[in-house]
Amino acid sequence: MKGIIYTGGELTDLVTLARLPVYLQAFLREQNGVVAYFGGLHIRGCVAAPGWHSLAGVWQGERALWRTYTELKKSDIPFAQDCAGNQFLLRGDAVLFLDTETGELADLDVDFKHFLFGAGKFPLEALGMEPLRAFQQAGGVLRAGQLLSLYPPLCIALKDHSKAAAKAVAVTERLAWLARFHEQIKHLPDGQPVQFDPL
Repeated sequence: MKGIIYTGGELTDLVTLARLPVYLQAFLREQNGVVAYFGGLHIRGCVAAPGWHSLAGVWQGERALWRTYTELKKSDIPFAQDCAGNQFLLRGDAVLFLDTETGELADLDVDFKHFLFGAGKFPLEALGMEPLRAFQQAGGVLRAGQLLSLYPPLCIALKDHSKAAAKAVAVTERLAWLARFHEQIKHLPDGQPVQFDPL
């Protein structure tokens, strides 16, 4: 992986580690999670702290993603996220992609090994890094523990076709905002006007 800005420290959450597939355990034993591609991919670790890096927190904790997104199962493992907080999950050996604005879930038709291979070979496309690239070209820097807040959200069609503005915010703030936004729009029909507060 390139552009590494953070690697997890010691494995401190051995209970969560023991519940993972063998191949993910092996990856995390080598490096307990990582933020790579200058913030384009965050693979979570088995740690108690920092909270933003904890796999257990978004898998089984109070802020577990399945509590918000009805398409998810409790057993889906949210092992990683992209620069804007969209999630990559393991269901069995399949990698799924969760759009955290709309709640739509897609099977990427790859396993963990091929997901990492695709991300390494084609990071811009595989990880949806266009917003991060634009943010960086404008002089922005995404640090470990941060995600991009995009305003307006990407699922909102704008009449003037302008691009979303991006700013760096804390991971926990971004995921909480996405959960609130998703709750607000999940039952609305396409084309419905919506009002929301930016992060």
